[in-house]
Amino acid sequence: MEIAKLYELYKLSNYKVYTDTRNPIKGALFFALQGKGFNGNLFASRALEQGASFVIVDQKIDSLPAEKTILCENVLKTLQDLANFYRKNSSAKIVAIGGSNGKTTSKELLNKVLSAKFKTHATPGNYNNHIGLPLTLLSMPRDTEIAIVEFGTNQKGDISELCQIAEPDFGVITNIGKEHLEGFGSEEAIAKEESSLFDFLLKMKGVPFINQDDKWLCSMSKRFLDFRFFSVSDFIVESSVPQIKLKSMSNVSYMSQLAGIHNISNIALARAIGVYFGVEENIISDSIANYSPTNMRSQWINHKENLIYMDAYNANPSSMEAALLVLKDLPNDKTKIAILGDMFELGDYSFTEHKSIYEMAKGLSIDKIFTVGKEFSKVNFSNTSFEETIDLKNYIEKNHIHNAYILLKGSRGMKLEEVLEKILKSN
Repeated sequence: MEIAKLYELYKLSNYKVYTDTRNPIKGALFFALQGKGFNGNLFASRALEQGASFVIVDQKIDSLPAEKTILCENVLKTLQDLANFYRKNSSAKIVAIGGSNGKTTSKELLNKVLSAKFKTHATPGNYNNHIGLPLTLLSMPRDTEIAIVEFGTNQKGDISELCQIAEPDFGVITNIGKEHLEGFGSEEAIAKEESSLFDFLLKMKGVPFINQDDKWLCSMSKRFLDFRFFSVSDFIVESSVPQIKLKSMSNVSYMSQLAGIHNISNIALARAIGVYFGVEENIISDSIANYSPTNMRSQWINHKENLIYMDAYNANPSSMEAALLVLKDLPNDKTKIAILGDMFELGDYSFTEHKSIYEMAKGLSIDKIFTVGKEFSKVNFSNTSFEETIDLKNYIEKNHIHNAYILLKGSRGMKLEEVLEKILKSN
């Protein structure tokens, strides 16, 4: 079936699609995606029983009713093509956010700022890959004026593919850091991959926003005639911990529930793009103040006499360094405790990077450093090293933490939220 005809069915299905029969949407199109360990084609019949208007499959299944079944060569490619077709038929401006760290926080801040003046739509959660992005676009309301989409990558070519789907009008790369070294091999390779967003904007005469504090991104900006800079130096920094307090060069005060110099960069990003789109700066300031971090990203938790900095949704060496500096800069009126979980996808760099982070933590006058994971156990040989998360949980259950600043930082797979739960219950 031609994409134009599928688009008509998408419209008749009230602009709704889904890919998981555990979360059915009656009357929507069901796309039978395949992946490691699952085959959506096997659930097409169930989708129809749940009320799907049509099922899109790439395996011939004789038991499916022909009038409700669309057989294509590749379901994922069809989903992506439909998302791109919808994007082309939408009047919404697309702002793409890439980068090694801070993408989700920047997206949430920017959505707060722009939604004060425009009908906005933003990537839900971390729907930032070759599947999540088309689903983000296809869930975009028809009256959307600005869509803010997050671009993630873990291998060469990802960003270019996402550009072809979303065709952004504007783009920003938060920073270049040590992400997914296993897949890329070097920071230079990461910079080259992320720069694919700027390559697309240059080709399509789009507008990039450049982080002036990042050497890689400043170098990339030389290709553009039309671009906008943003920087931490856009502000006078009054405080960065436990909360950010700033004053812009236009004398507008900013307060944020975020912490750390790295998050000032995210605020500068949201301010710069907000100003470009004509949002008044006092409204930008109010919007940023009203953003409350959740979901284990730069999240402060007050619990009795402990103040916990939960930043364990994900981790790489760059974001780990930033989180440790937040802990370092806190007042010295409580015990400072770092709970660090393994960083994933570092490949041959894993030992070196874990050792570097552990040595950095030891040099920051942090009172106690707990590490958890097989990689950190290769560099921390003390009694504060635990190979498994459950071992650390058992330790905390027997050794309660009192009157402390506590940082929890690690890759998502380390499940440090379970450690947090044990801290909250054991006091």
